[in-house]
Amino acid sequence: MIFYFSGTGNSLYVAKNLSSNQGEELIAISKEMKQDKDFYEYDLKPGEKIIFVYPIYAWAPPAPVVKFISKIKLNNYKNNYLTAVVTCGENIGNNMKILEKKLGAKGLKLNSGFSIVMPNNYIILGRADEDDIVNSKMSKALETIGEVNNLIGDKVRDVFKVETGPMPKVMTAIANPIFNKLAINTKKFHVTDDCIGCKLCEQVCNTKCIKVDKVPKWGDNCCQCLACISYCPKEAIQYGKYTINKKKYKNSKIAVGEMKI
Repeated sequence: MIFYFSGTGNSLYVAKNLSSNQGEELIAISKEMKQDKDFYEYDLKPGEKIIFVYPIYAWAPPAPVVKFISKIKLNNYKNNYLTAVVTCGENIGNNMKILEKKLGAKGLKLNSGFSIVMPNNYIILGRADEDDIVNSKMSKALETIGEVNNLIGDKVRDVFKVETGPMPKVMTAIANPIFNKLAINTKKFHVTDDCIGCKLCEQVCNTKCIKVDKVPKWGDNCCQCLACISYCPKEAIQYGKYTINKKKYKNSKIAVGEMKI
């Protein structure tokens, strides 16, 4: 089974490709988490692969992914092949070590890991790639996904084809706690007069943070996946002055309906 988390569609794109090639069921972490259970229990079939797919947030797994893993229970686990495929703008820091530790605490072993560079989508502190760069990155990403599919199909163990970047331990240890602390602050989210109250932002919100009453209102459980900003049909949602007049990004291969989680 494939557990995935996605904000702008990049990781869902990868997860769908893996699902098609590996014959594994897709399970949306956000959809599961919205049930707010004490634990999330799944029955494994003999030889079934376990694949986690998610984007990198400040050189680490998104907070909802970490929380989900802390509550996961995999019945019939008998050293099943377990791997992670993470998407990133450039590199992933110490992500795999963090994931390995979190899984180990649940009695699970991370057998391999892979990183795939995808188009930039975190426009709060940067800009989305121009179309020619997006096309180039997606073309290279598809090649990498093909290689990853072959390796996962062979159930390779102790293979980690990832780009950690410079000073991975330092970047993850310093940047990620700061990001997680600031990400939950939703005071800077606001909407322009272009908002039509369509509720799409509420539907794609990964953490049940948004409720629409004519216009969206944000709670205090944000993870800055930016799905609300990216999928707003009127580009009416902004984050302070950081996103104004910036190109918004969402994966063009993923239909809006697929993100209604």
